[in-house]
Amino acid sequence: MTDKAAEVDLLSGLPGLSGAQGLTDAQALALLKQEGYNDLPSAKPRNVFAIAFSVAREPMFMLLAACGVVYLLLGNKQDALMLLGFVFVVMGITFFQERKTERALDALRNLSSPRACVIRDGKQLRIAGREVVRGDIVELVEGDRVPADAILLQCSSMTVDEALLTGESVAVRKQAGEMTGEIAPQTTVEQAMGAPGGDDLPYVFSGSLVVQGKGTAQVLAIGTNTAIGRIGSALASIQPETTHIKLEIDRVVKIASWAGFALAGFVALWYGAMRGDWLNGFLSGITLAMALLPEELPVVLTIFLGLGAWRMAQKNVLTRHVPAIEMLGAATVLCVDKTGTLTQNKMAMAQLCASDLMIDLEQVPASNFPETFHEVLEFAVLASHRDPFDPMEIAIRDCGLKLLAGTEHIHGAWQLIEDYPLTKELLAMSRVWQSPDFTQYIIAAKGAPEAIIDLCHLNAEATQKIIQQVNTLAEKGLRVLAVAKAKFSEKTLPEIQHDFAFEFIGLIALADPIRPTVTAAISEAHSAGIRVVMITGDYPATAMNI
Repeated sequence: MTDKAAEVDLLSGLPGLSGAQGLTDAQALALLKQEGYNDLPSAKPRNVFAIAFSVAREPMFMLLAACGVVYLLLGNKQDALMLLGFVFVVMGITFFQERKTERALDALRNLSSPRACVIRDGKQLRIAGREVVRGDIVELVEGDRVPADAILLQCSSMTVDEALLTGESVAVRKQAGEMTGEIAPQTTVEQAMGAPGGDDLPYVFSGSLVVQGKGTAQVLAIGTNTAIGRIGSALASIQPETTHIKLEIDRVVKIASWAGFALAGFVALWYGAMRGDWLNGFLSGITLAMALLPEELPVVLTIFLGLGAWRMAQKNVLTRHVPAIEMLGAATVLCVDKTGTLTQNKMAMAQLCASDLMIDLEQVPASNFPETFHEVLEFAVLASHRDPFDPMEIAIRDCGLKLLAGTEHIHGAWQLIEDYPLTKELLAMSRVWQSPDFTQYIIAAKGAPEAIIDLCHLNAEATQKIIQQVNTLAEKGLRVLAVAKAKFSEKTLPEIQHDFAFEFIGLIALADPIRPTVTAAISEAHSAGIRVVMITGDYPATAMNI
């Protein structure tokens, strides 16, 4: 469905969450037949014969084959066999490369449909993501890929990585919305949901990753009507362009061919008119034309492109169309994204701040980690999940295990008693641990610096000092979190985090690190005469730091 009316219909008649019954099997089957599978647009797979035909009808190969046939007709078998031999060898390399690419794409298609947990007839079912239909109630937990665009009906401490759509590596918070089915008739799904990205929105998008928390969502759009589906449809509508090298070859061959044929015709006419032997005049014209036509140029270029495809295949690079390699050789400017291209699209600990001191973790070996910063890293680890899925918590855990290894600050045997999740009202989370002597609880908290400052009830002077440190780290393009600790000896834990007497410990700063190969790759591009331009929607200071 592509017209406006079809888009409006996507928002109408959706069943509510009443009783959490979800769709019935009959409703789901009817929608599946009516609207199709929840598949993203992709190029149709090509079989062996289609690949062979596309290779054989390449203009270069056809020209070379024609030249070989002419040599055979003229009786020059040695040149004909050599030319045709090169043609079939290169055609074999091209066919092998394109067939290998198709097999890899087939494997990727099989992996592109994640499993989804839906509620139908009041029961939880685990089905293929492509079988999810509009109106389905979907259960989402940490580690799940969202199978379709949906609105959250309920959620708990949910954050989602939407880098696939926004390019930003930092996960965004989600909050529950409300699905009433009473949406203005002129409103489309895209207008109702808005663009991905931004905190505290009730919408989740197909292909995004739940990194923390859980929730229940109702599907609003599937397949090509999702945000990622619209991107795929736009890409599918792009027509392939003729490569620069092919245009230049066509121009050179056309000029040389017309000049050769004109001169050959003149020689044939002159020979026949002067000597009265029109047959030999015709053969003389053909001989001159074959001598003038640049048949070696297609041979050389075809062989080199075939060898280029072969070398790229050895480096596990998929080349669906060998002529695409020509475009690489014609490039003069390389435009690259920042997140996920120059950077690793994952968080890593960059700096720690305790009291008035800061330390750059990249410059400190694990064997020489100062005692001053042990506590801030220790409680940052305690404030995170033991087996995290959130990129920031993974970075904190890995850094703690590396720098605190062999110290008393690793508490693998401690028992988790309670967890206070991050909320919209308080952007901080706390985890309560049982002390080794079972006499009191030890609480570790981390979150936005403003939230931790509020929890610690700091005065204006201390707050201003911390804010200056936060600004210093933020100017370096780092994501800053504050860490605090508390102790509690009563048996009954309070309902909210504010009832603990927190003590401010310090700050941790995380970064999306540069890929190790970027420096060498950019140097190689510069040496090849290619100018590299970074394009990003991030802050200018962050971009300049990268």
